[in-house]
Amino acid sequence: MLGRRWAQYATPVWKRSPTRRVRVTIRIRASVAAMGLYRDHVVPRLVDVACGTGGLARWRQRVCDGLEGRVVEIGFGAGRNVPFYPEDVTTVYAVEPSMTSMKMAYKRNATSRVRIEHVGLDGGALQLGDASCDAALMTFTLCTVPDPHQVLAEIRRVLIPGGHLHFLEHGIAPEPSIARWQVRLDPWERRFADGCHLTRDALGLVTEAGFLIESVEQRYARGPKPWSYFTLGVATKP
Repeated sequence: MLGRRWAQYATPVWKRSPTRRVRVTIRIRASVAAMGLYRDHVVPRLVDVACGTGGLARWRQRVCDGLEGRVVEIGFGAGRNVPFYPEDVTTVYAVEPSMTSMKMAYKRNATSRVRIEHVGLDGGALQLGDASCDAALMTFTLCTVPDPHQVLAEIRRVLIPGGHLHFLEHGIAPEPSIARWQVRLDPWERRFADGCHLTRDALGLVTEAGFLIESVEQRYARGPKPWSYFTLGVATKP
């Protein structure tokens, strides 16, 4: 039986006094507002800082190598890839759900020679026609999107036959000891990093989506191992 000190916490919300119900409602609304503020304004800036290091710049240069023509970039973020677009890229269709990230991208890349169009918020429902893109680009995207299978299906739809998907992702490590830590940390990562997963298999997802792998490299980058097992690859739509 609960003591008097704890009895108040066992009382259902709907049986509490009107004043207490109001207080609970206010606290819930304040928590929801705080989480919205964190997700919409804090997380994009944290991600931009974490993904803007000099070490990652070298990876970005490599994943962008060979892009040409009309490129759809899923998870455009704050435009960290823009400086590495090859000269053969003419247009980039940016897909990014965060308006905070897009504002940062505009300030950072206002003078870019490449025409950049923000074409939507959801990589799982691209506002582009069938076979309308020559290439696709994703960097640290499959870890975060709610449905990676749908995103990859949409990329296949908008790519021309023979079009290339360039991807750079972090994910599940091959060593069981590291993978176990990733499984333990994954719920916290999803909560505090706006849905980011540590345990997704990028190469497996791309292969399952029907792409043909042209080249792939998997290894650890600098940093804590649960976050730094990278997959860099190029795949082709048959």
